[in-house]
Amino acid sequence: MLITAIEPRRKSLRALYLDGELAVNIDAQTLLSSRFQVGTEITDEELHELLAASDANRAKEKALYLIAHRDHSKKELVDKIRRTASQEAAEKAVDRMEEIGLIDDRDYARRYASELFQRKYFARKRVEYELKQKGIDPDFIEELLEELEPEPVGQIGALVERKYLRALDDERGRRRTVAALQRLGYRWEDIRRALKEYEIPEG
Repeated sequence: MLITAIEPRRKSLRALYLDGELAVNIDAQTLLSSRFQVGTEITDEELHELLAASDANRAKEKALYLIAHRDHSKKELVDKIRRTASQEAAEKAVDRMEEIGLIDDRDYARRYASELFQRKYFARKRVEYELKQKGIDPDFIEELLEELEPEPVGQIGALVERKYLRALDDERGRRRTVAALQRLGYRWEDIRRALKEYEIPEG
């Protein structure tokens, strides 16, 4: 097959035309580092190798871009990279990021759980759910929760003081407060105990 044209595409891609027809998109960096150019012959095997190299490079670049903007879990990173690269390339890129210390699921999970408990006032149940969504190992989640979970009644009290105290003046506000606390993962038993501190009637 003869490379008859190479045209720019968005996101640093190049369209490769073979024998006059559009064939594939290759990332510019991979193409520039190869020997292929307009007028060069390329075999099926060479094209496959070029595509694999492009896929791997795009996955690596995407991983570095995402990590530079914020922390990610392994699962989260793989899922995002898969939007622009294959599953295999995404997993290999993320494994490499882990090998060189750019991502660490245990460290990420600890900081993320601390943020959810301390800044967002999530309850244990909600934090557990969020960590599972990030692909964190269930055994480590349980270990973290045992270590980091604040006393729930005190946590509810702190949140009420910070955000919901004025809402407790009427029945409608109390119901909204209870609903909001339940969405954060708190059990009704803990909510009831916490609200008793404010002499709020049950029901």
